[in-house]
Amino acid sequence: MPRIILVVLLFVLVSAPAVASASLDSFLGNVNVQARADLPGFSLKVSTQFGVPVPQVEAVLGMVATPADAFMVFQLGQMAHRPPETVVQTYQSHRGKGWGVIAKELGIKPGSKEFHALKNGDLVSAAARRREGAKARARGRATTSNRSA
Repeated sequence: MPRIILVVLLFVLVSAPAVASASLDSFLGNVNVQARADLPGFSLKVSTQFGVPVPQVEAVLGMVATPADAFMVFQLGQMAHRPPETVVQTYQSHRGKGWGVIAKELGIKPGSKEFHALKNGDLVSAAARRREGAKARARGRATTSNRSA
């Protein structure tokens, strides 16, 4: 019986990073499909989400291999509080080693909520949750003020 538990535990430990990587890879694959279908729309979405001008998004698109890589430049820049130029330099010097290595180089600590979001591919939904939370709080205030009227 202890041997079975050990085998199961070993399997979980070995497969967890692969699942996390698959989540990020899947997310980035979806970003690429959507971006290639409408690159100007993608540039506008990235501009809006990260508060940068569209020409800056287009410039980054010209410096990286894929639209998803451009998205990650802005995402990691936001998480690490670094300008996109710094992230692009780190990307270029560590390309092929993975986004986890690039994140660590930028100071995002393994185990942090940002690092977990990165590994889980939970990037857009994290921003969407913040927006939904703000909407819910606004609805709560509206409901409260309607009751007191």
